[in-house]
Amino acid sequence: MLNWIISGDHPRSRILTIVLLVVLLGLAFAPFVFPGTRSLAVAARICVLIVLVASYDILLGYTGIVSFAHTMFFGIGAYGVAISLNALGPSWGAVGLGTVAGVLLSIVVAAVIGLLSLRVRAIFFSMITLAVASFFLILASQLSWLTGGEDGMSFSIPRLLSPAFKLVDGEVLGQKINGRIIAYYLVFLVSLLLFLFMLRVVNSPFGRVLQAIRENDFRAEALGNRVVIYRTAASCLVAALAALAGVLNALWLRYTGPDATLSFAIMLDVLLMVVIGGMGTLYGAVIGVVILSLAQFYLQDLMGTASEALAGIPILPELIAADRWMLWLGILFVLSVYFFPTGIVGKLRER
Repeated sequence: MLNWIISGDHPRSRILTIVLLVVLLGLAFAPFVFPGTRSLAVAARICVLIVLVASYDILLGYTGIVSFAHTMFFGIGAYGVAISLNALGPSWGAVGLGTVAGVLLSIVVAAVIGLLSLRVRAIFFSMITLAVASFFLILASQLSWLTGGEDGMSFSIPRLLSPAFKLVDGEVLGQKINGRIIAYYLVFLVSLLLFLFMLRVVNSPFGRVLQAIRENDFRAEALGNRVVIYRTAASCLVAALAALAGVLNALWLRYTGPDATLSFAIMLDVLLMVVIGGMGTLYGAVIGVVILSLAQFYLQDLMGTASEALAGIPILPELIAADRWMLWLGILFVLSVYFFPTGIVGKLRER
């Protein structure tokens, strides 16, 4: 049964298998192993980003389509559930309505962009997606009566997911089981199911056609596959998955705004995570998300601690000062691309 779920797509590397198991167990028991508000927020962000980055890898790594509109669908899903909860109140019906609306709108927009633009050359399609994503960013910033404008919008969520809710009295493994823990496990379980679904998709006949289109679209067309239809279907699929990731992100944060969901900086992070982990392998999305997320949240603190410990040594404390963490993150990215041109997962599988 398990083999059917993951479609036989094993990591094919002992080291990669161990790392993936550590990540899975770490996320599964994060509230108990890494107690604290910040640690739980980092774990929830990793779960959401795995869905977002893996869905983008289906588009970039498996189909060969370079799109800059992926975070637009992420934002549509987040705004869909946020507007619904804000208008109808904190109920599960509002969550369901907002989720369906966000997913359907994402699919429609992706289908329109795909059918009208995927016949052109790759660079022109990328520019079109960038223009559409910029339009949605401006739209979200200007429609303050609906979206909250540049300040975004906060909203209430169902009581089961709120911090004030207590599932049981007392503590379990040293932690109070409140609505925040329940909200985390909702994010974790849905993200896990979506990731397993994506593994199934890329290893299905549909996924193999996408890979054939990536390798040689003219040959795939000659074999009877309608390339534009398959590319459009892939775009619609990943748009729906990105929208679902946006829903999870909004429910966890209880907030959504242009900078939190539609920012081009998020799109750049997604690209970095795909490249670092390895394109064309969903396991690479997991590795890329974990490495970059931990670096973004903890590298600055580690550098600050190291700088204080080396205070007596000339020059070195200034080089690793906490405010230089972006410089070292950039160096880390350059080194990873140089030594792992096929990504970390690609290199591990080659070994």
